[in-house]
Amino acid sequence: MRINRYVRIIKRIFLDKNYRFFIIANFGWYDKLDDIRFLKRKFKAIMGRDLNLDTPETFNEKLQWLKMHDRKQKYTVMVDKYLVRQYIAEQLGEKYLIPLLGVWEGPDEIDFDALPNQFVLKCTHNSGLGMCICKDKSVLDVQAVKRELEKGLKQNYYLTGREWPYKDIPRRIIAEEYLQDQLSNEGLADYKFFCFNGNVDCVMVCIGRQTGNTKFYFFNKDWELLRINKSGKEAPAGFSLKRPDEIDKMFAIAGKLSMGIPFIRVDLYECNHKIYFGELTLYPQSGFDLNLLPETDLYFGGLIHID
Repeated sequence: MRINRYVRIIKRIFLDKNYRFFIIANFGWYDKLDDIRFLKRKFKAIMGRDLNLDTPETFNEKLQWLKMHDRKQKYTVMVDKYLVRQYIAEQLGEKYLIPLLGVWEGPDEIDFDALPNQFVLKCTHNSGLGMCICKDKSVLDVQAVKRELEKGLKQNYYLTGREWPYKDIPRRIIAEEYLQDQLSNEGLADYKFFCFNGNVDCVMVCIGRQTGNTKFYFFNKDWELLRINKSGKEAPAGFSLKRPDEIDKMFAIAGKLSMGIPFIRVDLYECNHKIYFGELTLYPQSGFDLNLLPETDLYFGGLIHID
């Protein structure tokens, strides 16, 4: 069965030029391609249609346009997982920050013995590669963690989707406390607020990461399910999730952090009745989001106002 799968993949690589680009781009073959040509080819390969940068209409198209034309220097600070902490402290206050355990230039500098039993390690310049979520240090393979962190530090994340704010971020590793909600047995949920220049349209709730079966559900400010993505569309009648106690305050925080920015996603957590900052995301899915329904892609696109 596995051999047949590989045969189908190889056959598709030879016959489908868009799929071929998507596959071999991951190996760095198109790293020297200019941003616009790269994005047009990747958009075609993933989304199945041409990228319209002259008169963009959809959410995904406008995110690509913003990559090229909205280049404020503060964006680099906002996506740097270390420097953004100071930014949030100035905007909201330090009480919203997940406690910091350390920052290092490389994995060999980390004193794992000094870290608590539970913690999170991540690179400051990318989105996930190298991350370690440690729930029990007694069974942690430290050498394996170091190897993954090295991979993360070597990644030029800018090249994967031409998200220019990541281009000049110093490559470091940070450790933060592991958040565990004592009031829930279902693990910590992510609350990702879709913000358009101070207007928070809705929040996407991510659940099930611990099980490997992540689901994404959109809710409006009245905590009504929005069937605007695949998970929401497939949810049974009457489906809902528990409304967070601090949701109104989280909507207000997201609105404040998004003022003056055409689009940004503000990620927050609610843990033990407290709000914590997660991260700021300028280009969700790097602007190649197939999870949104076509009508949602157009709707969100209409909320981004570009000159």
